[in-house]
Amino acid sequence: MTGNTTRRTEDATRPTRTSARPTGDATRPTGTSARPTGATTLLVIAKEPRPGRVKTRLTPPYTPEQAAELAAAALADTLHALLLAPARQRILVLDGTPGPWLPPGFTVVPQAAGGLDERLAAAFAGCAGPALLVGMDTPQLSPELLDPALREGAWREHDAWFGPAVDGGFWALGLASPDPGLLRGVPMSVPSTGAAQLGRLTAAGLRVGMLPRLRDVDTAEDARLVAAHAPDGRFAAALAGCEAGQAR
Repeated sequence: MTGNTTRRTEDATRPTRTSARPTGDATRPTGTSARPTGATTLLVIAKEPRPGRVKTRLTPPYTPEQAAELAAAALADTLHALLLAPARQRILVLDGTPGPWLPPGFTVVPQAAGGLDERLAAAFAGCAGPALLVGMDTPQLSPELLDPALREGAWREHDAWFGPAVDGGFWALGLASPDPGLLRGVPMSVPSTGAAQLGRLTAAGLRVGMLPRLRDVDTAEDARLVAAHAPDGRFAAALAGCEAGQAR
């Protein structure tokens, strides 16, 4: 979800999280009784972190295998953050097969065919009631960053929530009444993606609440900056391992 905005960067440092073991049956939600509950469905759209398929802009300086390790760590950080946020249900919309990075507590559904706009639209189409979608490129994500859109009463004065990205895209999109038409046809992975998506929401007459501006991990410099903001996460640890490997 790529794209330049003028909002202030608020990359927040994320608190340390405890690890959870992967579920044996990755397609079913497990152990959800202890998770915080809420009115909103949380969606994560992601690719299976396989070498050569993810984070290709990180190679070089990193190898395809290292880039995949970083993608897996970023995805794991994201999923664990959502386990700590209140939700009606948590859904991973996945291109590929679940792996050991998947903690219990998520329902896994396959991504639809088509461009990214179609795949995002299809993810929302499967939801009834408020839904908030994030990607796998912001491992600094925390429940605190999502709180404005998930707290009690978040949807009383807002019909949508929007999280702009430093590169001009967006890292979060929430809809009180999921409408796939709000995403279809929006140009994705270009510098104007965020502006176009936000414009689509406002043109529809929606009251849009803004979430903090975050940095996606696309380049090696992005990776270092994000790891510095969230030094206790899996992503920061994976990056440190990659850097140490290169120094040998």
